[in-house]
Amino acid sequence: MVNTVRQLDRVVIRFAGDSGDGMQLTGDRFTAETAKLGNDLSTLPNYPAEIRAPAGTLPGVSSFQIHFADTDILTPGDTPEVLVAMNPAALKANLGDLKPGGIIVVNSDEFGRRNLTKVGYESNPLEDGSLESYQLHEVPLTSLTIAALDEFEIGKKDAARSKNMFALGLVSWMYSRSTEVTEEFLRKKFSAKPDIAEANIAALRSGWNYGETAEAFAVRYEVPPATLRPGTYRNITGNTALAWGVVASGIATDLPVFLGAYPITPASDVLHELSKHKRFGVTTAQMEDEIAAAGAALGASWGGALGMTTSSGPGVALKSETVSLAVSLELPLVVIDVQRAGPSTGMPTKTEQADLLMAFNGRHGEAPVAIVAPQSPSDCYNAALEATRIAVTYRTPVMLLSDGYLANGSEPWNLPDLNDLPDLTVAFADEPNAVDDKGEPVFLPFQRDPETLARPWAIPGTKGLEHRVGGIEKADGTGNISYDPANHDHMVRTRAAKIAGIDVPDLEVDDPDNADVLVLGWGSTWGPIGAAVRSLRNDGLPIARAHLRYLNPMPANTEKVLRGYRKVIVPEMNLGQLSFLLRGMFSDVDVVGYNQVRGLPFTSTELVDAFKEVISND
Repeated sequence: MVNTVRQLDRVVIRFAGDSGDGMQLTGDRFTAETAKLGNDLSTLPNYPAEIRAPAGTLPGVSSFQIHFADTDILTPGDTPEVLVAMNPAALKANLGDLKPGGIIVVNSDEFGRRNLTKVGYESNPLEDGSLESYQLHEVPLTSLTIAALDEFEIGKKDAARSKNMFALGLVSWMYSRSTEVTEEFLRKKFSAKPDIAEANIAALRSGWNYGETAEAFAVRYEVPPATLRPGTYRNITGNTALAWGVVASGIATDLPVFLGAYPITPASDVLHELSKHKRFGVTTAQMEDEIAAAGAALGASWGGALGMTTSSGPGVALKSETVSLAVSLELPLVVIDVQRAGPSTGMPTKTEQADLLMAFNGRHGEAPVAIVAPQSPSDCYNAALEATRIAVTYRTPVMLLSDGYLANGSEPWNLPDLNDLPDLTVAFADEPNAVDDKGEPVFLPFQRDPETLARPWAIPGTKGLEHRVGGIEKADGTGNISYDPANHDHMVRTRAAKIAGIDVPDLEVDDPDNADVLVLGWGSTWGPIGAAVRSLRNDGLPIARAHLRYLNPMPANTEKVLRGYRKVIVPEMNLGQLSFLLRGMFSDVDVVGYNQVRGLPFTSTELVDAFKEVISND
């Protein structure tokens, strides 16, 4: 049979199945194949928080969505054109998102009465005509996989586990992907179990060959490579980019890096990745709890290392007392908060942007810190470097606000040249910086740099620079314990002035049409906002956009920018935390919030509708 090959400029595919079906691995492997072909891409893993929800139920559905194209893209896509459903639960949970007329590939072996009843199907959707408006492909993935692996000395149950590789092979054929990258991956992953590796490869190839030979698939598709800036690319997730940014920060500062962490979703991968990089001077310690993790990181900074700690919302709350101590000690400390849906345990595998006010105020006393937020998975690398710059230059804790969407999402990343790293080397204090009443040289640990208001950073044990630190208020200059009211007022104001005076770039505005409505975002909303703004401009509607990387302090021109527009729309995955701050700082700016806390990123379609409504209202 000769298949028709059709060219497409972009495709959105969602793999969905039970959490034990290996959908994240399947999506990850398809992503790797797509990246090798040179498409631009963006991914959205979505999986249950429960370690193992009951098999075949709606709460147990896991999915992985990939959007790939021959041009630059900003989001993992709003509506999939292709849904691979491994069971009735996966079909029911995801069918509502599928584009009208889209392609459905189902594992027909799983559509028995028992599985249908589990999810409330009164009739079989493969037989009752409810899917007639879609391009339905019923493929007995389980039985075909078992048959393909008949020659291997593994049981049927083990053979059936490879059905995700059969599905991957089929979809790879449909979209003209090679299987070489995945075959190499499987041989490496199962190097200790070569029989398992070869069985999975056989299932993968069988799926590809099924597509090639089955008459049901008359059309296959091609998406040409995207035109990207010259360079060497790799696919990278936000958490991996964060970890590599931490490694680069150690190189840029010429400091040993210490990461104290306690495992928590979705931040744990940063610890996992950093633990591989001891050769770059990175030390990782999985501590007994979040408090110990932050304390160890601050202790490392006290000792002259670059102290960092990672967590998510509940863990950052536990670290708050240590962050306050770091504010008082005036030592560098980078606190990475990979935000998730709360409060409390909330929805730990889902994304949210609701820790912004905690980052601003979640401490006792007047304890301001700097706040930086990356805008895309690969930008997490740059944000880590920038957080480090601020921390070591101004001797302050810095909160880096990533989130679950950035952490698990991925995109192509143009590998940077290490020669382009900023010079963040630190000049430690090595000699007295004042004289006493007798004219003898002394060291004043809280005598400040007049430009940055940072105090000297002296490594303990440096001869002549012996000093003590602690949480009790310190006298200006000497650092001696002080309960003097005027001194406390001065120190509180000075620490606040230091944060307010941090040098950050101006807010850049993208406004080619002199619009009167501005969209202001922060963090991971960058992609959906960009896609929505691009769509509106294509329709001839003028709209401006800007994105805040620095939440505290905000760029010096922020007020001027906001006052230049009739309305300012602020989309956030919270109930209006940035809007609250902007209204407090710039009371007469017309801030219009667009807020959702669904545990999912915005779609560009919903933002288009929201922005149109604001533009059209006087």
